Amino acid sequence: MSDQENDAAMMDEDQIIMDDENQPSSSLHTLPTRRFYLTRRGKILQSTTERYLRDDLGYGTMLVPSTVTGGKSTETIAGKIVNLVPWTIESVSSLWNVVTSTASSYGNKVRLAVIDTNVLLHHMDVLEYLRASDDDGNDDKDGENKHIAIANAIVIPQTALEECRHRSLVMYRRATDLIRSSSSGEDGSGGKRKICFIVFADVHHSDTQIKASDNNDSIINDENDARLRKVAWFYGNALYNHLHDRSMDQDAEVVFLSDDVQSRKLALLEQPSDDNVVDGVYYKARSMRQHVALLQKEDPTLHLLDMVAQFNSAPDSTNRSVDNASKEIYYSPHIDSSDLSYGLKSNRYYQGTYRSNRDSHTEGYVTIRRGEDRVAVVVKGSDDINRAVDGDVVAIELHAIDRWLGSAEEEQSDKKKGVGNKESDQDGESAKESPEAGIAADTAEPTLKDIDNIAEEVAVDEEGQLRRPTGKVAGIIRRNFHKNYCGSICTIEKVEKKEDNDTPHPHDVIAEKHEREHADGVTSTVVFFPIDNRIPPILLRTTQRDRLVGMRILVSIDSWPADSEYPLGHYVKTLGVTGTKDTETQVLLQEFRIPCEPFPAKVLACLPPADYKIELEPGRLDMRHLPVLSIDPPGCKDIDDALHCIELPNGNWQCGVHIADVTHYVEAGSAIDLEAANRSTSTYLVNKRLDMLPSLLTTDLCSLKGNVDRFAFSVLWEVTPEAEVVDVEFHKSIIHSIAALTYQQAQSLIDKPDKDCKDDIQAGAVKRLAVLARKFRERRIRAGALTLASPEVKFVLDSESLNPTDVQAYTLYEANALVEEFMLLANVTVSKKILRHYPTLSVLRRHPAPNRSMFDGLIQKASTKGVSICIDDSKKLADSLDEAGKKLSDNPYLDKLIRILSTRCMSPAQYFCSGEYQAKDWHHYGLAAPVYTHFTSPIRRYADVCVHRLLAAAIGVAPLPVFLSSKSHLHDLAANMNRRHRAAQLAGRASVQLHTLIFFAGGEEGEGGGAKEEDAYVLDVETSPNSEPSFTVMVPRYGIEGRVRLSHIAAKDDENLIRDPEKHRLAYKDAKSGKMKASVAVFDKVRVKIWVRSSRDRKELIVDLLEPRALADPAVLEEKEKRTTKKKLKTKK
Repeated sequence: MSDQENDAAMMDEDQIIMDDENQPSSSLHTLPTRRFYLTRRGKILQSTTERYLRDDLGYGTMLVPSTVTGGKSTETIAGKIVNLVPWTIESVSSLWNVVTSTASSYGNKVRLAVIDTNVLLHHMDVLEYLRASDDDGNDDKDGENKHIAIANAIVIPQTALEECRHRSLVMYRRATDLIRSSSSGEDGSGGKRKICFIVFADVHHSDTQIKASDNNDSIINDENDARLRKVAWFYGNALYNHLHDRSMDQDAEVVFLSDDVQSRKLALLEQPSDDNVVDGVYYKARSMRQHVALLQKEDPTLHLLDMVAQFNSAPDSTNRSVDNASKEIYYSPHIDSSDLSYGLKSNRYYQGTYRSNRDSHTEGYVTIRRGEDRVAVVVKGSDDINRAVDGDVVAIELHAIDRWLGSAEEEQSDKKKGVGNKESDQDGESAKESPEAGIAADTAEPTLKDIDNIAEEVAVDEEGQLRRPTGKVAGIIRRNFHKNYCGSICTIEKVEKKEDNDTPHPHDVIAEKHEREHADGVTSTVVFFPIDNRIPPILLRTTQRDRLVGMRILVSIDSWPADSEYPLGHYVKTLGVTGTKDTETQVLLQEFRIPCEPFPAKVLACLPPADYKIELEPGRLDMRHLPVLSIDPPGCKDIDDALHCIELPNGNWQCGVHIADVTHYVEAGSAIDLEAANRSTSTYLVNKRLDMLPSLLTTDLCSLKGNVDRFAFSVLWEVTPEAEVVDVEFHKSIIHSIAALTYQQAQSLIDKPDKDCKDDIQAGAVKRLAVLARKFRERRIRAGALTLASPEVKFVLDSESLNPTDVQAYTLYEANALVEEFMLLANVTVSKKILRHYPTLSVLRRHPAPNRSMFDGLIQKASTKGVSICIDDSKKLADSLDEAGKKLSDNPYLDKLIRILSTRCMSPAQYFCSGEYQAKDWHHYGLAAPVYTHFTSPIRRYADVCVHRLLAAAIGVAPLPVFLSSKSHLHDLAANMNRRHRAAQLAGRASVQLHTLIFFAGGEEGEGGGAKEEDAYVLDVETSPNSEPSFTVMVPRYGIEGRVRLSHIAAKDDENLIRDPEKHRLAYKDAKSGKMKASVAVFDKVRVKIWVRSSRDRKELIVDLLEPRALADPAVLEEKEKRTTKKKLKTKK
């Protein structure tokens, strides 16, 4: 084995450079290890392995800048040295210099910690925690003057690092990042090192081997544990002898950190007793909790105990409501690994990833393979979920067929009859039960079939009866405990006193049951409630309960024992005060896993230099003579597309769509390409934009700004004045945009009289484009393309605080439709081109036809207004929506409302690889297009980048990247793009929801906004016999949807309340006369009050009924009268 392989051990090879000539000569010998294995057939096999041992590995290896060792020259990017080399600590004197030169807050005591595998796997947050050297516990700006909290230096043995890599690649990468971080200091020759991590190659070190005779019967894990203890002894013995020989009056402590109780016991038994050594041992063995508790006794300002992982339900605690004498077992035990492995091979169990439903952690599914098909198995209820958490890889056992669920259509029918999920209802987590109003959704949640071509139903008999399989989690194959979750804690002290007849909040009940003080008098268990409803409550053990109340925090899950109703976790970080704009923005980015970190140095290294100039290159078509212009919203900086339209000598027109040539700057497989593929899309929040690519490309080199040269990928059509396409060409080009117009400016050119446009190049081009766009649109609609609607609105923000001061509806011009038509034309044209050349490798976008059951509710509701909706195909749906608009012409918003609701009955479109679906499934239902893709926005969508590469290969200007030739890779790319695209949409909606709350609460500083009274339209009426009287409304002015509760109506079985499911109506009659007092039916116009209720460290948007008055809450009406009177008096004064 080479010097580089030994010294670099398990570090990242891409980051390490090794010079053989700088290393001392080595002495090699081998250590044979003989093992015997018993096969299934009863045969005994012998396995002999030889390990190369060396005596020149010293006391470990550190990463240092290459200039320190005189190695290769350094490369500096953004002020950071990225070229690092290993430096071997050759002597114990060098080791002592390294450890003592580390910044410390331990006074005269020097600590060196040797860690085992479980510390790397479960306590990475503790290892990463840095504290200020001035002992005040406060964070320093930019990480200056910080050091490791738990020791002066930390030794990571190669054995622990290899085991960590095998068991969790995420934690391994975090560990290697820690090792690299120690390069920020000096090498021990001078100055104060801030962070010191030493990698020790114990596997090949001659002084840390275990004799075979001592471990003949041991398993590999026991041998690894023994070697780790030998490493701790090696360092403890070396430092003791070094200090003793030099009579140095300094206290040095070597600590072996392990959560393995048996290993800690053996650490004491194996050490030879020496009365001259402190406590008779060369090193001490502690659990991470014991070690951190000791440090906090020495320094009470160190709040590190909260970050220590939990592995049991704390038997030393005193529960306020539960007797600890008898521990309740909540769940059945998981099948052990050997039985699990056999069960998977025999098909008793099936392997898959558990995914929780978005609205509840008490129901989810596992996707399994049955033959060639992938099937989703429903898992409902805590017993069947059996401690699985979203993202866990599990083994599932199918239930008997008689326990399988009916088809999706039957389930929809059950919901209409009031049959729901009992457990979800008990938890109070049903979306329908939530009193909070919010931003109206655009589309339905995508189905598994739409997302990943996964079947949700299986035929169970010869007649083809469909049922949804159900099952139970039998065991956990791999945990997904590496994510941090956002949320807040709920404590008993924060629980408000309720009236006797009030139902306690579910969070209160859980907090009352599980909050407890621990016997150590320092820590207590509190309940953390994640914002993500897919994650169950988490039990935290903390020393700072009072400080965390009212804060948004990050928490990580550690374990979930069978005797704990909820998983155990530890505190990671405080984000800020609950409800503030900046904090809640951080929360939503974390919740939807939106990449928001700055671009790393290796990505920025891929960018062109600052003095880069765009000039004509061989192979590019020079189109700078054409009157190209762009049309975008005001203030747009990432301009993806531009257009042109000119008259040809033969009387036809040439029109072109020019798209930013992003792939010219983003080389396939480069660091910037991999980063863009991971991010997949730009995310647009109300007050910020998170780009897929660095700003140099997004807003400068790739942005088709006016009056500058830019590289583009152009699609050119020759069309007749009647919009008949004669020919199409594709070119890599260079363009010069003559104008960057806004939609309003473009509209003014469209509206400009023809007589005034004779010499106006811009107006002539825009007018010709508008003529063609009208004809293209008319042709699409005739083919069955849908004209749908969205409730989207926009905020007017204060220039300084960026808080919302007003809400406005989007103004759509004909110019918007102009741009849309040409983008659609380009996308369809390109999709046909790439599909012709790459029929199984094309990245396309499909929109599945809606399931009839999804439209049933809307069809029934529309019939109450005499409107008939047909969904046999998109053409019939479009025609029926147009007919509905004519019938509802007296109220134009009802036409828009039905189109909004129609959009919600459809799943969103999805990216896919053409080779994974049959041609009939490529269809885009909404656009009535047989094939479709995304080509026109490569600055903000990675799918478009892939399509650009496919198109470039199709026209022969560039080779197809290797990874785009793999269907499995394209499948993974499409899955990530769909996931990221959906997450960006949800994050954008959550940002709108946040700013809506700020607006109606009167702003963070109390400016503007406040409660409002507005007209609303009824979307849905709750007519189930056992339900609380209520209905859902849409507020057009603000794009808000909320549930109006008639809770003042005495009881659910009130005789005066009339429920009419057929007419979707609620009515209330006078108790004495029997006459109808008032009624509310679907699509009725009502008057509501929108306001913000603050409770339980959160704000909720509430919608109350004002008109019809007979159904409104008298208390709400009384408050309105008081407010009106007060306003009149103020006006008179």
